[in-house]
Amino acid sequence: MTTRLTTLANGVRVVTRSMPHVETVALGLHVDTGARSETEATNGVAHLLEHMVFKGTATRSARRIAEEIEDVGGSLNAYTARDMTVFHARLLSADTQLGMEMIADLVRAPRFDEEELEREKAVVLQELGEARDTPDDIVFDHLQAAAFPDQSIGRSILGSEASIAALTSRDLRDWLDVQYRGGSCIVAAAGKVDHDALVTLSEALFGDLAPGVRPDTAAAVFAPGVIHDRRKFEQAHLTLGLPAPGIHDPDFDAIALFVTAAGGGASSRLFQELREERGLAYSVYASTTPYADAGLFSVYLATAKKDAARAMDLAVKVLGETASALRPDELARAKAQVRAGVLMSLESPGGWAEYLARQLLAHGHVKTPADIVARIEAVDLDIVRAASARMIAGPYAVADVGAAAVRRAA
Repeated sequence: MTTRLTTLANGVRVVTRSMPHVETVALGLHVDTGARSETEATNGVAHLLEHMVFKGTATRSARRIAEEIEDVGGSLNAYTARDMTVFHARLLSADTQLGMEMIADLVRAPRFDEEELEREKAVVLQELGEARDTPDDIVFDHLQAAAFPDQSIGRSILGSEASIAALTSRDLRDWLDVQYRGGSCIVAAAGKVDHDALVTLSEALFGDLAPGVRPDTAAAVFAPGVIHDRRKFEQAHLTLGLPAPGIHDPDFDAIALFVTAAGGGASSRLFQELREERGLAYSVYASTTPYADAGLFSVYLATAKKDAARAMDLAVKVLGETASALRPDELARAKAQVRAGVLMSLESPGGWAEYLARQLLAHGHVKTPADIVARIEAVDLDIVRAASARMIAGPYAVADVGAAAVRRAA
């Protein structure tokens, strides 16, 4: 298996991983922009665009887009994140050209029909309503807003009712023109793929994109607050957030191991203490969301309303104990989990395509899985304890749904 990278004259990067033992290919156009690049007025435009491109292009109707990809047994989809937008396809290798042409058609020749736009706004509003009615979903949007108030990185990817209503087809076209630059786009493919052929095809489809990169985004500033959603649900859903290291921070790997040991699985301290020993939470875990310049560490737990304050206080206590008294066997287990997670994610063409693109977006080059594993293995107990102590000493944000006030930011 071979990884190859070619950069077109306008900055578009084409990266492939040859997997000759499979008969399929996973393709993706990964664009280095998302909700974080929006203004308050255009909040939701990246996600709305992702919806609208499937409503028709200059050469394909919405029905034809669906039929053409499924005529060959393939799939075509997209997603929007705060720092990335991805259009991806999975097909038989023989249909690689069709998949690439369809992805290019979506982002190079969308119609943005006005009637379709109004209909799709209604669909996005339904999606927003569904998210708000799902407490273990919306609580993380609340936490993001509490941790990064009045910043684009703290706003919902879906937007708000007001911002969605105000968006126009001109906003969508301006977003494409400004954000989708050659240097911001990566064509990633893995599976039974011919690199040289994909480069030639990418040149034909994306070689005339304007060069350069999207505008810089404002630096993320962790300024913790509290958001209490007082709506009534069966359980209380609680989160707390701490400023975590960004992707390039020297503490990044150490905190990844701390997160796993503290709340990354059924053997973790949070799970064992809050669920198994105390029965205070049905669901409890820790996670991190890393960005280039910042990160957000979070603890989530779902508990009975009467136990909310007690459960949150115990979670904070467990974090402190993990940071100060992490054992060698816990660190070894965390390393095994992280190592397995990296390697298991690369068992499929889709996993490899995503990995390649994310490596390029984060680092500008592709680190091998062996490099990542070696870096994780090199982190010792003292490093993890020191890094986690620094993190949990900082201020934290709190967001909850369906609970009484449980803790103030400190």
